Amino acid sequence: SSGINAEYGQEVRRKEIQQLCTHLNVLLVDKMNSRVEGAYINQKKLQSHTRQLQHHSANLQKQSEQWIKLLDNFNEALKEIGDVSNWAKSLESEMTKISHTLAYAYKGEVENSQSNTSILE
Repeated sequence: SSGINAEYGQEVRRKEIQQLCTHLNVLLVDKMNSRVEGAYINQKKLQSHTRQLQHHSANLQKQSEQWIKLLDNFNEALKEIGDVSNWAKSLESEMTKISHTLAYAYKGEVENSQSNTSILE
């Protein structure tokens, strides 16, 4: 009878240990699944942030290209203004020379006219 009780006790302990091992296994699998789920969620967040970063980078690149084009156009306009300014200065110089020449010619003509008038008198 004590042998049967000992066998029965061992069988109960074996079932208890088996239940504890099953419970421990379930806990370990749950913990592992939780970590895998967390890693998966983090991966999805990273992918989303990566797509946003790529989108923002593309927009920044487009905006930078537009700014560069605007600056190039502005520089070209400044160059043209400089060219017009040089042209205006050159034109002003030529007009001054013509004005002086005409004034000199008119003065000479007036002096000739006066000297001819004084000879006739």
